Amino acid sequence: MGQVAGFAGITVRTLHHYDEIGLLVPGARTHAGHRRYTDADLDRLQQILFYRELGFPLDEVAALLDDPDTDPRAHLRRQHELLTARIEKLQKMAAAVEHAMEARKMGVNLTPEEKFEVFGDFDPDEHADEVERRWGHTEAYRQSQRRTAGYTKEDWKRINAELDAIHGRMAGLLAEGVPADTEPAMEVAEEHRRFITGAYYDCGPELHACLGEMYVTDERFTATYEAIRPGLARYMRDAIVANAARHSAS
Repeated sequence: MGQVAGFAGITVRTLHHYDEIGLLVPGARTHAGHRRYTDADLDRLQQILFYRELGFPLDEVAALLDDPDTDPRAHLRRQHELLTARIEKLQKMAAAVEHAMEARKMGVNLTPEEKFEVFGDFDPDEHADEVERRWGHTEAYRQSQRRTAGYTKEDWKRINAELDAIHGRMAGLLAEGVPADTEPAMEVAEEHRRFITGAYYDCGPELHACLGEMYVTDERFTATYEAIRPGLARYMRDAIVANAARHSAS
């Protein structure tokens, strides 16, 4: 039981509880009477932990797993659908986090209803004080304030969509195994730099490289990109740095 708890990332007490309520009853016992989990038990535990991660209460998890009309393939299809929906939500939140951290309040002159429509349940004002403290003395910050002050709800929707598309292209290159220091990745990095310049502030290659470093040194930036695709934070940084080096050499 201790071994199972260890590699599953849960406590022995949790396994005892699952056993007591009949959610996960070990299929075998040792000669000494200790619980022994079979391969089928471990498969069921994986299903339980997945549904728990998505917020399902234990009674609903039990009902789902014990439904005689549901086969393992149906569970996989359901999990895929749930994960896809969650990933889409995380991607939207990640884009909103990046906007907020790059441009203080981002000049969001929207009503609460409009802000919710554009950014979901993420409030871009929450990072305002920190961004002003860290970058308020810079020209980039002042430019961003001036440019975003007049943005409307539709402007922010367009900006979110543009950034999502850039992130999607970079994540696609990562998935294909394209090295970050090759032409395709550097071109997307350059597109990202020009996007920042157009939407927020003049972002030269050197400044862009500094921003790229933040993607791996600031855990919040890292989490933003890792939510889109594991490994994307470092890949994005490497592509940005390679693109900056290409500019300095030309």
